[in-house]
Amino acid sequence: MAGIKLPPAEDATPVTAAATAAELQPRTPATGDLISDDDRSIAADSWSIKSEYGSTLDDEQRHADATEDLAHVNLRPSSDYSSDKDSYKGEEEEDGDAVASMLGLQSYWDSAYSEELENFRQHGHAGEIWFGPEVMDTVASWTKGLCIDISKRRMLNTVSGDKSGQNDHEVHDLSDWSVLDLGTGNGLLLQEIAKHGFSDLTGVDYSEGAVNLARGLAERDGFTNLTFLVDDVLDTKLERQFQLVMDKGTLDAIGLHPDGPIKRLMYWDSVAKLVAPGGLLVITSCNSTKDELMREVERFNQRYASAPVNQSEESSDQDASTFPTCFQYVDHVRSYPTFMFGGVVGSRVATVAFLRN
Repeated sequence: MAGIKLPPAEDATPVTAAATAAELQPRTPATGDLISDDDRSIAADSWSIKSEYGSTLDDEQRHADATEDLAHVNLRPSSDYSSDKDSYKGEEEEDGDAVASMLGLQSYWDSAYSEELENFRQHGHAGEIWFGPEVMDTVASWTKGLCIDISKRRMLNTVSGDKSGQNDHEVHDLSDWSVLDLGTGNGLLLQEIAKHGFSDLTGVDYSEGAVNLARGLAERDGFTNLTFLVDDVLDTKLERQFQLVMDKGTLDAIGLHPDGPIKRLMYWDSVAKLVAPGGLLVITSCNSTKDELMREVERFNQRYASAPVNQSEESSDQDASTFPTCFQYVDHVRSYPTFMFGGVVGSRVATVAFLRN
């Protein structure tokens, strides 16, 4: 699943995604089936960044437009929509609503990746770079450092704090970390992660076109150790757990579905099963701040703690707060540049890591 190419930015004082909105609105079709080929082309002109096959817009304007499009999203009632793969069924809607319905539907991404796959086959183009190359590089290098720190702490705990027992080579060896990239898109993030020493690497996407594109790029670029599978995180068929699960724009896209709030609940239920105990979940979002993601995790933790599967019959009358939480905040990227809006400092992108208890 593709993300949005945005300029790197930093998490500081929380600022909601809506606060970044300006007066510009994305162009979308006024009537008809919003997921027809012509309509996709119109909408794509207003927000999608085709970085490798040209546009009349310069990069700065594309960055601004992408942020504004996401910030203007207002989801309609689910009764106005059909399933992920079906068309939008409502009457003429406001621009923000129309874009929301498209970016949240699998049919949109199937079409988008069909075009990108054809461009790759004909011209060798890799397609969009999620949130821009700077953010991708930052996420990969920052995640590597975080994993090394965690490995170091675990090793020190194993030897009861005796630093003499620490093998620096083992600490920096990340080959044993199993990695899952949710909504992998063209797989470029997974390629970048591979460059930092990770070797057990799996990317999944619910769009078959995305998976085929990722496989083609990995083969072309010499990354023979990457595995790409067609899988929907909301109905995953994966039967293993991973020590590092990465999400770069997937939660954003899920939230843009007409049934976004419900699907985000499904997302957390599924991800909790995919991250191994003691493993890391790293989420990069341009539609939620660090604090918003932390609050969402806290709400999931409350549901998780009170779920019957986590409680014995003898302790069912206990307060849910006494049960262990599922995810806890570890760290976030602090190096993204910030911007000022309405007297509040915030950032366009947030990358936050949570530890699976």
